[in-house]
Parts: sequence; C-alpha cells; structure tokens
Amino acid sequence: MDFVEICSECGGKCCRDANPPISRRRLEILLKNGVKVDKIAFEKYMHPKTKEDGFCIFLDNGKCSIHEIKPETCVAGPFTFDLKGDVLEIFLKKEDICPLVTYLKRDKRAYKEQFKRAVASIVQLILDLDKESLEEILKIEEVETVKVAEIKLSYE
Repeated sequence: MDFVEICSECGGKCCRDANPPISRRRLEILLKNGVKVDKIAFEKYMHPKTKEDGFCIFLDNGKCSIHEIKPETCVAGPFTFDLKGDVLEIFLKKEDICPLVTYLKRDKRAYKEQFKRAVASIVQLILDLDKESLEEILKIEEVETVKVAEIKLSYE
C-alpha cells in the first residue's frame, strides 16, 4: 500500500479545517497549472478555500485534486511544524488523526524519506512566506501531535 492509497482510505481527515498556507510562489504554481484564483482565500494568510462541510476545496472523492502541486504543508504531512526563533520544531500527528503515521512507524525507511521530504518542504515554505503570514500560521495550535525533532536553521 502506498501513501496515496492510505490517504484515500481515511477520507481526508487532515483536509478538514486545515487551511494549509500558500506562499506567493505556490500561488503562482497553482495558477500556472489551471487553478482558479477564486479557489484561494486571502485572509490573514493565503490558503485554499473550504467547502461548507469544512473540507478543503481541492478534496474530491477522498483524494486531492491538486496532489502534484499541493501546498508545502500538505506535502509534509503527517509532519507539521512550529518555529521558535531559529529552531524548527517538527511534530508528527497522532495515529488516530492520520493512518499514514501507523505505516510510517512500521517502515523506518519510509519514515526517513517522508521526514526528509517534510523538512525540505517546510523550510521552503518558511523561506517563501512573508513575515506577517508566517506569524499568523505560527499562532495555529497543533494539538494532536508529538514533537519528533528540533532543527537549528541557518539562513545563510
């Protein structure tokens, strides 16, 4: 079973009330690939709009309709982050929130690969976001997670 199959089975729990941030660079990628600007919310920070049921507008029949170009935090899942000064804290969602976590805990190689992909994606997001958007995102509490790493960032 692969990531997409596992994700499809849960019906997109992480796609509900998530509001993954979209940087200007990601917005350009989305628009160049045919995503209409009216699918994006421009609030305290840019993110995909949500449907009435709270699910991401890009979730279609339990699958991401923009999987190949989805936001960085979606790529990073089931890992998430916080930033304390120059220390990037990486958190893993709890297993009852994301079935992918069970798979990653069983397959150490897959865990390492997804962790590496997550960190790269999150660092790219942090670099691409404007200061105000990043500050708003860092206010969001991720309660159903466990800290798995701290990484000292250097912006040189």
